[in-house]
Amino acid sequence: MEDVLIGWIVILSVYSFFMMGYDKRQAKNGGWRVPERTLWIIAILGGGVGAYAGMQTFRHKTKHTSFRVGFLMLAILDLAAVLYLAGTSQAG
Repeated sequence: MEDVLIGWIVILSVYSFFMMGYDKRQAKNGGWRVPERTLWIIAILGGGVGAYAGMQTFRHKTKHTSFRVGFLMLAILDLAAVLYLAGTSQAG
């Protein structure tokens, strides 16, 4: 079960990373944007690491304090969860 949860966090993190890149490109090109609500939902469901990494990599949403602080906190929680789950899967 721990491996499934870790996989979930990894998949959502990769997805949220690419969503941040896509949204930044769309913002530059004047195209259809990813709603902020969607970015938050994916980050809350386990994509915090990817959302934060994408924000830093693509320099996207960095002027929004709620994104800077919120995505950082979610990334920390997700990393802590992965470390905890990895530790419990080793013990069992």
